[in-house]
Amino acid sequence: MNKVVIVLSLTIAILLLQPIAIVQAAAISDGAKIFNANCSACHVAGNNIIVNSKTLKKEALERYNMYSLDAIKAQVTNGKNAMPAFKSRLNATQIEAVAAFVLNQAAEGW
Repeated sequence: MNKVVIVLSLTIAILLLQPIAIVQAAAISDGAKIFNANCSACHVAGNNIIVNSKTLKKEALERYNMYSLDAIKAQVTNGKNAMPAFKSRLNATQIEAVAAFVLNQAAEGW
C-alpha cells in the first residue's frame, strides 16, 4: 500500500511540475530573442566587451554573486557601472525572460 501511495504522489508531482517546465522553456526562448535584440552587442556569446572579467559565464556570475535569477533581473532592470538600466525599455516579463535565458546559458556553458 505504501508503495502505491508513493508512486501516486510522485506521478502527481511530476504532472503538476510539467507546466512550469513548459513556461520556463517559453521564457528562455523569448529571453533569447530579447537578449539578441538588446544585450548581444556587449555580451556576445556570454562575454563582455566593456569589462572582460565580468562575463555572463557561470564562473564569473558566481564570483560576483550574480548567479541567480533575482540578481540578474536586478542588474538588467537597474543597470550598474557601464551597463545601462533596461527598466524603461523592457517590461518585467521581458526582464524575467532575459534573466532566465542568461542563467540557462550560463549553466549550459554558453
